[in-house]
Formats: sequence, structure tokens, C-alpha cells
Amino acid sequence: MFIQAIPNLLTLLNLFFGFLSVMYSAQGDYRNAAILILIGMMLDSMDGRIARMLQVESELGKELDSLADIVTFGVAPAMMAYYSYFSQFGLIGMGMAGLFPLFGAYRLARFNINAIQSSLKYFTGVPITAGGGLLTLLTLFQGKMPEIILPIAFFVICFLMVSTLKIPSLKEIPLPKYGIIVTIFLATAIYFVIKKEPQRFPYFIYVAIPLYIAFISYQLVKTKRKRNQ
Repeated sequence: MFIQAIPNLLTLLNLFFGFLSVMYSAQGDYRNAAILILIGMMLDSMDGRIARMLQVESELGKELDSLADIVTFGVAPAMMAYYSYFSQFGLIGMGMAGLFPLFGAYRLARFNINAIQSSLKYFTGVPITAGGGLLTLLTLFQGKMPEIILPIAFFVICFLMVSTLKIPSLKEIPLPKYGIIVTIFLATAIYFVIKKEPQRFPYFIYVAIPLYIAFISYQLVKTKRKRNQ
């Protein structure tokens, strides 16, 4: 019974980190808010694959994943963007920031109803996980680039999520290789976020990252053993 619940627990943890990210954004602590979203990306890259690996996929897990995604990669990045930039425009800024989770929710709903017909080779429109992660990093480092870039990127990402563009998918990439790709991206992003003041960040980041790397390492060893048999 516990094994069947593991993927859903990871998904719920992803959602909880999205909630915490919103709390940090409201306090003006955008670095911690960004870290929590990046950890959410780790969990999101694991839950579905672990469910398939353990053969415990379920409709509940799929719906739960979508709900977690809209919070962690829709609402949380939008809150970062609002408090750090759009808040200066008052009610108009609220409306503009609110577009991101709206477009993200539409994208998720479209994906869910077309999941059976969807190709494993590509996504239709940019996934909300990628869009939210990109918006998070752009918001975090907006002080080091022209101010106009963030609002332009914001609306471009919104459009790309609901567009019909074919985006290459990583679904067919074996878990170890996929894990390496995601690990390199996340490790690089987190390094640049925390390198100056590592003591300021939640302690669970130092637990989440080693566990994630251990999971990927286990998959690498497992795959290598299968090839040698």
C-alpha cells in the first residue's frame, strides 16, 4: 500500500513546495521562492516515472499531478513576477500576472483531454513546468538584464503554452539519461541562486538534492546491470 502511495506523496510534496514558494514571494524573498519551484521541478520529473517504474499509475495520480503543476509552475512563478515587477501597475498588474496561471491551466486541461492521442515525440505547446521554470529564473535575475525583458518573456511564455507549436518531448528518453539532463539543468540553476549566501536557504534543499541525485544514480546502476546481463 505504501509503495502505491509513493508517487502521489511526491506530487503532494511538489504542491506543498509551490505553496511555500508563494509565501516566500509575499515576503519578498524571491531566492527561496525560486529554490522551492526548482525543487518542485525535481519532484515533477520523478513522480510519473516512478509510478510507471512501480507499475502503480492511476487516474488519481494524473489529476493530482495537474493540480500540483498549476500551483507550483503556474501560481507560484506568477506571484514571483507580480511581487517583483507587476505590482507597480496596481490592479492592471494583478490582471497581467494572473494571466500566467490561467494560460497554464488551459494548457494542462487541453493536455489531459488529449493525453491518449498525444505523441510521445512532442508536446503541443510549451509544458507549464518548463514555462514556470523559465519565468522563475527570469524573474530572479531580472535585475541583471534590461527591465523590459521580463514582461515580454512573460507574455511570450503565456502564448507558447496555449499555442499549437510542436515542442520536442523527453518522454522517450530512458530515465537515467532524462535524469542526467534534468539534474544538470537544476543543479546549475540552484548553484547560481545560492552560491553567495547558502545559509539563507531552507535546510531541506540540502536533503532534496542528494536524494534526487541518489535516485538518478540508482537508475544508472540498474540500467548498467541490465545491459551486462
